[in-house]
Amino acid sequence: MNTTVQAKNSIERTFFLTELLGARVYANGRKLGKLKDLVAIDQGKLAEVTHIQIGRPFGEPDLLVPRQRVQSFDPREIIINVEDVKTYVRELAPGEVLLRDYLLDKKVLDMEGREVEVVYDIRLALTGDKVYVSDVDISRHGLLRRLGLAALANHLSKKNDDAEKNIVPWSYVQPLPSQLGALKGNIKLSVLRERLAEIHPVDLADILEELDSAQRATILEGMDIEHASDTLEEIEPAVQRDIVRSLKKDRVAELIREMTPGQAADVLSVLPAEDKKAILTLLDPSQVEKIERILKKQDISIISFATTRLFKFPPDISVEQAQVKCREMAKHIDVVMYLYIVNSRDELLGVADIQRLFMANDDELLRALMVEIVVALSPDSTLKEAVDLFNRYHFDALPVVGMNNVLLGAVPYRDVMNVKDRAFD
Repeated sequence: MNTTVQAKNSIERTFFLTELLGARVYANGRKLGKLKDLVAIDQGKLAEVTHIQIGRPFGEPDLLVPRQRVQSFDPREIIINVEDVKTYVRELAPGEVLLRDYLLDKKVLDMEGREVEVVYDIRLALTGDKVYVSDVDISRHGLLRRLGLAALANHLSKKNDDAEKNIVPWSYVQPLPSQLGALKGNIKLSVLRERLAEIHPVDLADILEELDSAQRATILEGMDIEHASDTLEEIEPAVQRDIVRSLKKDRVAELIREMTPGQAADVLSVLPAEDKKAILTLLDPSQVEKIERILKKQDISIISFATTRLFKFPPDISVEQAQVKCREMAKHIDVVMYLYIVNSRDELLGVADIQRLFMANDDELLRALMVEIVVALSPDSTLKEAVDLFNRYHFDALPVVGMNNVLLGAVPYRDVMNVKDRAFD
């Protein structure tokens, strides 16, 4: 069995480079300095960490200490066994790579040299007395760790089962040049183009939203039509607009042809009239007719669907008082899941969930229960915009506010979605 297979089958622990950087290094109970970097040698499927680089205070030269001299690898402290530290002052040998200095924050390129992402972190695997580089991390979780927000990154990773999709195995990294210089060049991955097809459109949309216009266009141009079309549907409207304007019109038309008329209308509705018209001329007339019919219905003003039959209370009444009033008013109310908290001028101050109301202490004030940052519609919002907000936030109703944040009513989810289903057929 070869070394790489043995390593994969006997991994004891994994950790990220950013978790180790800056760890204090001790020898014989005395602090030598801090971990500055790790030295690795590329072995193809894995790269083996051969030395640790220790940065020392007071202008003392860095040390390169062999991995075998490291007794304890821990983010809090690293313990090494050395005697004469002067023997560990040397330059890097050919083939040795400083992981932090050479690889972190480098742009990821696909096989054709196009920028795709940035290496934010590197995953390491501890196997017996060896440490291997197993993956490079181009995820948002890696970015958070790189910014020193490891706790937040770990929390989000636990909630996101797809976090591993943006971890790229080291075997996909092309062999590194033997004379790679610090802070020079980029990482080239042989897998990125192919691997994009494996990423779910929702996750790929999240990635594209964080790139610049040229990078987004480059990725969508290189993907197969069906996957690119599915991804475009999942992207935020403002970013959709940017992407479509960056792509060639015939490429946009190819993507639109893969969509249902409703999906196509969603994408085209965010475009300026001139761009929309140019793309429609490239489509089949029968598809254009259906899309235009939907686009006209999407422009219906949402105020037409708003109701004023809702729970509306001032902020300083008690939970007990509000509960009594809710019971009295319930039979005449269209929106029962939320309480809209307003001042004397009917300006919306916040929203409270009715379930929370009936679980709160009787003497609490509604002010203490309400959420002040409210997702709301304006009187000029369209049916399409309301559908997008409901799909994004999954609320049971959305308030409609006018000038000075005055509450004009609320739109129930069921009413909008029922109209949407009939209008977009």
